[in-house]
Amino acid sequence: MEKSDFQVDGHYAVTMKDEQGKLRPANIYVHRMEDDHMIVRYTSGGDVGLLFKLKYDDVVKIVRTHKVLDRKKFMVPDSVLDPKLWKDRDSMRAYSSAPGLGK
Repeated sequence: MEKSDFQVDGHYAVTMKDEQGKLRPANIYVHRMEDDHMIVRYTSGGDVGLLFKLKYDDVVKIVRTHKVLDRKKFMVPDSVLDPKLWKDRDSMRAYSSAPGLGK
């Protein structure tokens, strides 16, 4: 996949390669996009809320795109998404708020 296949605040059901190269389904929400990777959060599974760096090449297929209503957008401080912070990091446990949901 390429950068142009995604957008910030997009919610996607994807098929991606894990660390061992196996194909896995995942639901992700895109917070920030860089040239070679994006910062996303898992929205399902055991790591809900985990922010992680995902290379575009690791996404094999976009299965479904979910429309994100303004009141359901995840808010994370820009300082948490700063590229300098992610230079040597692959993941981060961070909790965001969704004001429209009372969180």
